[in-house]
Amino acid sequence: MRNEFSKAIEQLALADDKILFITGDLGYKALENVQASLGPRFINAGVAEQNMVGMAAGMAYKGYKVICYSIAPFVVYRCHEQFRNDVCLHNLPVFLVGNGGGYGYGIMGSTHHAIEDIAVLSPLQNVTCWVPAFADEVEECVSGMVAAGRPAYLRLGYGPNTPSLESVSGSFKILQRHEDAEGTVLALGPIAANVLKALEKTTRKFNVLTALTLPLQVTDEVADLLENAGHVVTVEEHVSIGGLGQQLSLQLLERGTRLKSFRSLRAAGYPQGLYGDQSFHQQQSGLDPDSILNVLTSLRSYAVF
Repeated sequence: MRNEFSKAIEQLALADDKILFITGDLGYKALENVQASLGPRFINAGVAEQNMVGMAAGMAYKGYKVICYSIAPFVVYRCHEQFRNDVCLHNLPVFLVGNGGGYGYGIMGSTHHAIEDIAVLSPLQNVTCWVPAFADEVEECVSGMVAAGRPAYLRLGYGPNTPSLESVSGSFKILQRHEDAEGTVLALGPIAANVLKALEKTTRKFNVLTALTLPLQVTDEVADLLENAGHVVTVEEHVSIGGLGQQLSLQLLERGTRLKSFRSLRAAGYPQGLYGDQSFHQQQSGLDPDSILNVLTSLRSYAVF
C-alpha cells in the first residue's frame, strides 16, 4: 500500500500547496516521487518522532495540513504525548501515517510491530483511524482524512485490490451479503484477504464486511445484518483490547442486538516468545486462512441469547 499512498499524496499536494510532508528518516525507494514533487514541503525530521509531531502541530496551527510518516510503531508510540496534547486537543490537521501495521515488519520483532495502535489512538479526542483492507482504498483514505482536516491515523499494510463491493454503511464496507448467510465475518485491515481465502475453501455462506474507520460507526443496516445472520466473527491483526472486536461488541450490547454467538480472532502477541515473518505470527494467533476456516465451520445454530 506504500506505493498507492505515495501516489495519492503526490496528487493531493500538487493541487494544494498547504500540504506538507514530514518523514522520520524513512521512505527510501518509496517516497522519492513525493520528495521531487513537494520540494521544500518535503521535510526529513530525522530519527526524532516526538519533534516531528510537535513541529507538525506548529505548522498546522499556522494553516498547513501536515502528514507525518514513519514505521507504524515509531509514529504511534514514540510521539503519543505530542499527538495527544499538541494535535488532538487542539483539533489540528496533522495526519499520522504508519507503514507495516500489525505484524507487518515480521522478523524485525516486537519493537517493529504495531498490534495495539488502534487501541492507543482511537480513544483520543477528535481522531479518526483509517485502516484500508485493500490497496485501492488507500487513495480514498488519504483524500478523506485530508478533506476532513482533523487529526487522523492511517495504518498501511499489504493487500490486493478490492475483490467485490456491495455497499458502504457507516464505518463498514459490505463485500459479500447473503440472504441465507450462516453468520457474518468482519475484518480490520489487510487480514481480510485471509478471510476471503478461508471462504474459498467452503460452500457455507457468510456475509463479509471490512471496517475502514474507527471509532466505529455502526448503522442500523449493519446491526440488522449481524442480528439476522446470528453468528458474528471479528478478525483483526490487533490485540483484543480497544480493537474491532471490543468496539463492535460494546455498540451491539448498547443497541440490544441479539446474536447467536460472538467470536473475536485477534493478535495473540508472542505466545511462544518467538519472532518470525508476518505469516508466522498470523498462524500463531489463529489468523491464517485455515484457522479462520476452522472457526467458521465450527459454528452451529445456537439459541439466541
